Amino acid sequence: MIIVEPYRGTPVSEHRVEIVERKGTGHPDYLCDSMMEAVSIALSREYLREFGTVLHHNIDKGLLAAGRVEKRFGGGRVMKPMELTIGDRATFKAGRKRIPVVDIAVDAAQRWLKENMRFVDPKKHMKYRAVLAPGSEELADIFSRPGRTRGANDTSAAVGYYPLSPCEEVVLGLERYLNSPRFKKNHPGTGEDIKVMGLRTGKVLDLTVAMPLLCRHIRSEQDYFENKEFLIRDMRKYVQRFEGFREIRIHFNSLDEKGRGLGGVYLSLLGTSAEDADSGQVGRGNRVNGLISMNRPMGTEAAAGKNPVSHVGKIYNVLAHKIAKDLYENIEGIREVYVLLLSRIGTPIDMPQMATAQVLLERGKRVGEIMGQAEYIFKREFANINRFCTRLSKGNYPIC
Repeated sequence: MIIVEPYRGTPVSEHRVEIVERKGTGHPDYLCDSMMEAVSIALSREYLREFGTVLHHNIDKGLLAAGRVEKRFGGGRVMKPMELTIGDRATFKAGRKRIPVVDIAVDAAQRWLKENMRFVDPKKHMKYRAVLAPGSEELADIFSRPGRTRGANDTSAAVGYYPLSPCEEVVLGLERYLNSPRFKKNHPGTGEDIKVMGLRTGKVLDLTVAMPLLCRHIRSEQDYFENKEFLIRDMRKYVQRFEGFREIRIHFNSLDEKGRGLGGVYLSLLGTSAEDADSGQVGRGNRVNGLISMNRPMGTEAAAGKNPVSHVGKIYNVLAHKIAKDLYENIEGIREVYVLLLSRIGTPIDMPQMATAQVLLERGKRVGEIMGQAEYIFKREFANINRFCTRLSKGNYPIC
């Protein structure tokens, strides 16, 4: 069923208060989500190569336990490595062929670390514990049933929206800038574990940024605070490109306190707080559009690592945002749109129990005027859902 109805609220950008968070590349939750998703992509690739189809798996139960390091100005050492627990279900055998699931999982996690964390040695600084087992017979049987599309393996709801508010754009853009290759080349002494929290009150945006400086690049407390001032100036210059705010304030590493030595500065040996301070878990990080927006409706599914061809907790989460963007960009007169999707377990994924668009229209525009266009976009997306799932299985859509 497809329903298009008016959205009865006001645009998020017109709320007096808006709160938006972004956890960056090296944040323990981001690490966990990304490595579990890398495992799902690697397994999907292997299943396709061996059997011509993606088989049952859900690698969406992951835990990154923090390690222990000794830090000092100018360097330090790893005393206890981090530990990644990889769960939950996978297909180890189909017919007479066996798949080295654990080897694939560990290799995928190590590859992701090598490509994204400059100072983490995937073999020395991380231990891996695979807690993977075959899935239940009924859920695995979904992949053997006839039909053009898979049946949903869960009853699950998802929500997506578009466009991003100016506050969301700033929070997302600033973290992406601070973790960009260009920024890291210019500021090699900064870590990847970045968190940006935005608080907009009216036209004033307060940004609280956490980003460690690397021990090997900081020789003293004075050196730390001199570098910190330089980095704040760089951030202030970057955010000047964003319009619509009377003022943008930046608070950087707010726990710092001069005169307390190592206890008053945010230093990191490996670039992530998972080295000794904070553990990570799948599903605690960003939603699939890269943000945690308090003013928006949010689903509770952890998309990372889920099966890309039958688990609607992943498919519908990403698809809801895609459909919202398509509606906004292709239908004139939409100011803001929310898309809600609901599956019923066992029903083909191209036949949602409910697909709803809640549209906030420009003054004078009526829902009846856009109904046909909106329904067409919904139907087109679900008609092409197999193609969408193939792209999802290849990692073409970011999930954190």
